[in-house]
Amino acid sequence: MKINNQQGRLYLVGVGPGDPELMTCKAARILEQTKVWVAPKAKKNGNSSALQIAAAQIGMADKNVLELRFPMIKIHLGREQASEVAQAWQEAAAVVWSHLEMGDDVAFPTLGDPALYSTAFYLLDTLQVRHPEVRVTIVPGITAMAACSARVCSPLGLGDDVVSIVPAAFDDGRLRTILTTFDAVVLMKVFRKMDRIVPLLDELGLTDKAVLIERCGMNDQRIYTDIRQTLNRDLHYFSTILVRKKQSIM
Repeated sequence: MKINNQQGRLYLVGVGPGDPELMTCKAARILEQTKVWVAPKAKKNGNSSALQIAAAQIGMADKNVLELRFPMIKIHLGREQASEVAQAWQEAAAVVWSHLEMGDDVAFPTLGDPALYSTAFYLLDTLQVRHPEVRVTIVPGITAMAACSARVCSPLGLGDDVVSIVPAAFDDGRLRTILTTFDAVVLMKVFRKMDRIVPLLDELGLTDKAVLIERCGMNDQRIYTDIRQTLNRDLHYFSTILVRKKQSIM
């Protein structure tokens, strides 16, 4: 058994939107140096997308890799979470802490950037409640919206644009208000919501100002400049819509 009086450090590492070459130098260095990786996955028998990205750049031959399930269930902040979700967070925190208290550094690769709708902060919050002394370093990553913007050669915001970032998974009237209020809107997590989003964009006259990017930067990437074509399609989870009302800077 390894005995070490020095607590290990937890690294929450953004590995970018999918293309391994979009991982930052700092993310690659920390993942290379850290021997214990804890990677999130959505399904018990599924794979961790973040782990696949990290492995494509770093390799896992000398790593102790632990894949932990984080259920894809809608999170409502300020409310009691579903028992399945809360249990997953607690179990993950226990696994991570078991390594940290032995002096091992732990890297938690996460898609995109840890600060933007990432599993990483659910883990961190759970850990901090149980172990306030936990040491953590957060490594930012390139976001999906940044990669999508680059892929379609369109800015997210310019000049006096006001930009909104929206998880399209919520089912209330806020989306209509946001689309009518802001100059540019990024719609995330749209893969099961197109039957609701497309009619709303049609109604607001925004369909022709929207583009959907599926699996941005990956080998099977698809770009839909006519988002009506996505209706009745089984879109991948990695699907993002960019809506930009001002099509010209002049």
